[in-house]
Amino acid sequence: MSPETHIANLLYRYAELMDAGRLPEVAALFDKARVRMADGKEVEGSAAMLEQWQAFVRIYPCGTPRTRHVVTNPIIEVDQAAGTATCRSYYTVFQQTPELPLQAICMGRYHDSFVCVDGAWRFATRDYSMLDYLGDLSQHLLLPVS
Repeated sequence: MSPETHIANLLYRYAELMDAGRLPEVAALFDKARVRMADGKEVEGSAAMLEQWQAFVRIYPCGTPRTRHVVTNPIIEVDQAAGTATCRSYYTVFQQTPELPLQAICMGRYHDSFVCVDGAWRFATRDYSMLDYLGDLSQHLLLPVS
């Protein structure tokens, strides 16, 4: 499998796990990563990411946040010799709850970097600060976002 396919699969796996409410597994994807949050604060590692998501993401009785994260337009650039890569992509989060009809609740961009360790690609950094459009996040997040 090409590095580009491995990296794209990491993007899609993140979305799949987040939408399934499997927060510990999502956090594990960021085990050694440094992440810039929407408020500019930086956190590092899976334990810190899990703590963030448990504090922010509303999980419903079905065990999920009732969302679909759609990641599109990944532009993946790989430096094979260095074992590093970057990716810029767009995301749109859709949600439907008993109180909220199906709708896009936010859109933004991910800027990610990756490193290949022992033949496996993993997240090195992610920037969540590029939240471009806000909809009704009241049923998704436990804290207000502006």
